[in-house]
Amino acid sequence: MKTTLATTLMLLTAFTSVKAQQCDTFPDGTPLEPWYTENRATPLSEMGPQVRLNNEGVLSDSTLVQTAAIQKAIDKAAALGGTVVIPRGTYLSGALFFRPGSKLYLEEGAKLKGSSDISDFPVVTTRIEGQSCKYFAALINSDSNDGFKICGRGVIDGNGLPYWKAFWLRRSWNPQCTNKDEQRPRLVYLSNCRNAEISGVTLQNSPFWTTHLYRCDHVKLLGLRILSPAEPVKAPSTDAIDIDACTHIHVKDCYMAVNDDAIALKGGKGPWADQSLDNGKNEFIVIEDCEYGFCHGCITFGSESVHSRNVILRRIKVNKAARLLWLKMRPDTPQRYEYVRVEDISGSVTHFIYVKPWTQFFDLQGRTDMPMSWGDHITMQNIRMECRNFFEVERSSQYRLSNFVFRNLDLQAEKAACDPSQVDNFVLDNVKVNGNLVSATK
Repeated sequence: MKTTLATTLMLLTAFTSVKAQQCDTFPDGTPLEPWYTENRATPLSEMGPQVRLNNEGVLSDSTLVQTAAIQKAIDKAAALGGTVVIPRGTYLSGALFFRPGSKLYLEEGAKLKGSSDISDFPVVTTRIEGQSCKYFAALINSDSNDGFKICGRGVIDGNGLPYWKAFWLRRSWNPQCTNKDEQRPRLVYLSNCRNAEISGVTLQNSPFWTTHLYRCDHVKLLGLRILSPAEPVKAPSTDAIDIDACTHIHVKDCYMAVNDDAIALKGGKGPWADQSLDNGKNEFIVIEDCEYGFCHGCITFGSESVHSRNVILRRIKVNKAARLLWLKMRPDTPQRYEYVRVEDISGSVTHFIYVKPWTQFFDLQGRTDMPMSWGDHITMQNIRMECRNFFEVERSSQYRLSNFVFRNLDLQAEKAACDPSQVDNFVLDNVKVNGNLVSATK
């Protein structure tokens, strides 16, 4: 039977339509908003009146801390509904607070550099490590600033080396010191912001977490370079992007190489974390078309996390990351990780999937029973990758794993073993490890 050109075109159109539908839905079937396809970095010409630092008495000087003068420029931009423009040069500062209406643009060759003196970062009520508490402000802070933007081609540098050295020195005499015990600021902290954008800039050498979003909605992170070193001095806990009780977050065309997790989904911790109004779930998260250098986890759920749902990681290139997908199952916190899809990935990692109890600084705070947690509806598909360990998944009485799907995987692994009995209702479809098909039987 001959196939006419019209029939061929009809079949091709139908196939394309089905494929587009598959690509444009979240794992539970919810359609992606058109917002996820609108990915143009905002040019300076569309960011309102300009307040240029060099016109406000701020000097390009890598040794002079000019926090007050830069803050004055920010306040002026807020009053105008405009943008602080950082021109070519290096500008040293402590904590800056972008009021509603203000934005930030860094021209090519511009560097905003954080002070190495912690006293330049005031203690404020903020959000850190799954808790709302008093802690040091970040270098850049913006709260309830709808439409906030950080754009341009410049660099925001946290000047982290002195803080990293101090952290490891403290750990050498007190191995139990926490991240919060050593005094160090984050680089960028946005809270309660809607329709925000961070695009084009380089974020590097953060003393602590690099980009922290808390209770934000519809935030785009586009074309960023986020960097911190693993040697010669490790940059501890310098997560590239921490997503904390947020909805509709889109990360696209970014390069991330940091000495901790690249993308970490947070939202709260503690035995009653699911009952606190300060905490919340992450939902409708898309990370796509990015490239990863070394990091601890390409996408990590936890450890301070209550509920993350409808998360997509796709079209990613990875170079020697420690873990592709990491579910941190914290025994002192009720957690649910569900409807996750990891697809169209290539490169190399140490662990393909890693799911085990996470007991660092375990504290039930007097609760007599252990909270139950879940990881379910996890799909990993269309992946070609080299790894040391294929399946580092451990069953535990503290959590239940169910409804995993591995489909169209072509892996090379030193440790190829897979135990499907660790997961209830585990589907393996065309999964090859070292050229051998992996079956669903133990």
